[in-house]
Amino acid sequence: MTNHTQEQQRVNYWAVISVLLGSFLGNLDSSIANVALPTIAHDMTRTAAQTVWVVTAYQLAVAVSVLPLAALGEMIGFKRVFLGGVVVFTAASLACAAAPSLPLLIAARSVQGVGGACMATIVPALLRQVYPPRLVGRGIALLGLAVALSAALGPTVAAGILSVADWRWLFAVNVPLGVFGLCLASATLAPNAPSAGARRFDYTGALLSAGAIALFILGVGGLGAGEGQAPGYGLKFHALPLIEIALACIAGVALVRHQRGRPAPLVPLDLLRIPILALSSLTSICSYVAQTLAYLALPFMLQHQLARTATTTGLLVTPWPLVIVFVAPLAGRLSDRHAPGLVGGMGLAIMAAGLCLLIGLPAEPSNLDIVWRVAICGIGFGFFQTPNNRIMLTSAPHERSGAAGGLMTMARMIGLSLGAALAAVAFGLYGQGGARVALMGAALSAALGVIVGVVRVVRTR
Repeated sequence: MTNHTQEQQRVNYWAVISVLLGSFLGNLDSSIANVALPTIAHDMTRTAAQTVWVVTAYQLAVAVSVLPLAALGEMIGFKRVFLGGVVVFTAASLACAAAPSLPLLIAARSVQGVGGACMATIVPALLRQVYPPRLVGRGIALLGLAVALSAALGPTVAAGILSVADWRWLFAVNVPLGVFGLCLASATLAPNAPSAGARRFDYTGALLSAGAIALFILGVGGLGAGEGQAPGYGLKFHALPLIEIALACIAGVALVRHQRGRPAPLVPLDLLRIPILALSSLTSICSYVAQTLAYLALPFMLQHQLARTATTTGLLVTPWPLVIVFVAPLAGRLSDRHAPGLVGGMGLAIMAAGLCLLIGLPAEPSNLDIVWRVAICGIGFGFFQTPNNRIMLTSAPHERSGAAGGLMTMARMIGLSLGAALAAVAFGLYGQGGARVALMGAALSAALGVIVGVVRVVRTR
């Protein structure tokens, strides 16, 4: 091995670390803010409904920024957008820590969400740039590992910081990490040339996209928050969430008509015409619907029906993201050596089986009975996520890697939103019994994903 090859491997190694650090920070900050909401509400003498916008503003900003930022990455280069995202995220974290009022904190969180979206959207394209094609599955596996670690560590990190410091340090701790990540990424990431062909940024498409996505998330969020529902007495929805969803559909139709015929559309219609990409996106949506339904149902089932404390409930659910930390690297290696569609389909089938086992829990289960079933769900999701993301990323033309990364993120956002809405319907119709119904819905969604995965394998042979 020559010195040049060794140096190149070392540079690639640090480049991967810099990229994954950005992804880790964005996901960690999203999860730790949830834990701090009661403390922020008490400190600023605001209601829980007002304070929850600290989380909602971040999620909305990420969602509406994904597609425009993916297009921008292809236009001016992925490294520039990623570095810009790190700068915005770090500066906004400092603004969050210094915010004197809730409206200013929410505004800073919105800006922080745009920075987080830069990192989340561009990371898959950068990993495809860093790794050779035959090893790209390992890069996607490490991305899944970073996301799983942030999900597993988020509540623990937040609890640790809040036990010794003010809630503002939850945001201030991002500043030195962001500066370190910026320096590392600047030194190690290779610049990529923008996509060939002159392109102008589609401002009309960006506005329609932002409107459609924001209205959809606000609408299903209104349903998920239980607006107008009377648990156990049927559903009585307020008009506002339904109007928001209807307006989102109108904006979505207008967006598709506006984008039709463009060579590199903001909404990746060109990629969705590729059967394996369209089917993989649908499978991804099914998986996230299933995971969201289960995540929302399990705490209610464990606390209300099985008489577990809130602390115990948190520990019992933790194996799901925790096992992904160990499964993701193995799934990446398998997807590099074997057909990723088969590996992902096997994983989703395991997840569906784990959900069925949770539905069939005995009347008085031990903690061990619950833990191993939850762990099976996590193992299945871990084996599914990496191969499926690998398919979505590598099936797109190289010059459309940014759009493929945006499509991956949008599939996740749609799945999360639909899962929350379906959980709201289950609890609205069946009250506390909705937890079991939601778990059944999760198993059905995972099974539907398996069926779509089978169709994908058959169509692409």
